[in-house]
Amino acid sequence: MAKDNYTFLTSSPVHEVILKLAGPSIVSMLATSLHNLVSTFYVGRISTEATAAVGVSFALMAIIQAIGFLFGQGSGNFLSRALGAKKDTQASVMAATGFIYAVLSGALMTLFGLLFLSPLCSLLGATETILPQTRSYLLWILLGTPVMTGAMALNNQLRFQGSARFAMYGVLAGALVNVVLSPIFIFVVGMGVGGAGLGVFCGQSVNLAVMWWGTRRPGNIRIEARNFSTGWFYVKEILAGGTPSLTRQGLASIGVAMLNVAAGAYGDVAIAGMSIVGRVTFVIMSVVIGIGQGYQPLCGFCYGAHLYDRVKKGFWFIIWVGVAFLAVCSGLGMAFAQPIVRVFRDDPEVVDIGSVALRWQMASLPLCAVIMYTNMMMQTTRRPVQANILAAARSGIFFIPLILLLPRRFALLGVQMCQTWSDVLSFVLAVAIAIGGFRTMGRGAPHPSGSTK
Repeated sequence: MAKDNYTFLTSSPVHEVILKLAGPSIVSMLATSLHNLVSTFYVGRISTEATAAVGVSFALMAIIQAIGFLFGQGSGNFLSRALGAKKDTQASVMAATGFIYAVLSGALMTLFGLLFLSPLCSLLGATETILPQTRSYLLWILLGTPVMTGAMALNNQLRFQGSARFAMYGVLAGALVNVVLSPIFIFVVGMGVGGAGLGVFCGQSVNLAVMWWGTRRPGNIRIEARNFSTGWFYVKEILAGGTPSLTRQGLASIGVAMLNVAAGAYGDVAIAGMSIVGRVTFVIMSVVIGIGQGYQPLCGFCYGAHLYDRVKKGFWFIIWVGVAFLAVCSGLGMAFAQPIVRVFRDDPEVVDIGSVALRWQMASLPLCAVIMYTNMMMQTTRRPVQANILAAARSGIFFIPLILLLPRRFALLGVQMCQTWSDVLSFVLAVAIAIGGFRTMGRGAPHPSGSTK
């Protein structure tokens, strides 16, 4: 790690550090969202069933992200604390270990996914009418799973080293390839929904290649196979730092699948409408996630260097920025809900269902900044219990019971407002966890090794 990165992260003004690192992260997150929106937009030109098929597939994409973030966030959180404590050798071993485990896990997902493709599609919520198109799309997603998990691992590792711009280069290049190739595969080659999946595969392959190049640049940790370790120490640290991401993304996948099943009771138009709302919300949240990702390297470095006041100051800065941004988006989303949904599918039933759901989601959107940033702080400062509880809240602890209960009482409206009430309850929990975290910060704080000294 270049000395300048250490000095910048531990001594420059907090807002300057966060904004400088957040810029590339925001661009990266928006480009990642573009992957999803491109698929939704182009397949929306095919049919409502095609839109629903891609929406159902989003649950599997969440699982792939969960695995990638398990190893990427797990190794990345450790990297930032280790580099902050000037333990460069441990950081190099962790970088190789996290990346190789990510690729191997992705390969296993590909194997099992292809063997059980049809049952998997049904499990994700695909109805009989959209099952063939779901299969066509997921075939390419599964083939590209090792590439995706590897790319996510490198993305997180580069960010946590303070080199977010190299992660941005990869994501931008991949998004550009996806935007250019997807319509060619779909309409010119005539692959239909499968062409959208192939576009994602090509884009993610370019993404991985560019970020691999980034790891070879001066100042960044090079991934070397000889540094790979199977030791429990590194596995334990990956689990401590990465399981909150696995919990959050994994439960998000289960939640999306359950949402699809609940919406499916009201037809493919309901699945299509709810999936569009999910994609639109993810684009907005991409900016908020990017801001938080600008905070995480500062949080990890300063926590490893025992600069706890900087950790707290950075947290409050991103809270105010994130809540203000989401409040503006909330107002715009409520005012223009129908035109927003209509961009992706000009079907009156889809627009009606999606616009109601979008307004409900916008109502609780500002609360999500507090939920997300508290989770990030707990995860980066190695508080896995609190981080896992909060990570499970929004898409699991609260969402799963609500998606089972609310539709029984309110029918389709229960599906549309489920995430909102889950957000409200998760916000209350996040406030309590943040207060507890601040009170105990610095007392028996874990070192990068996981011990307390």
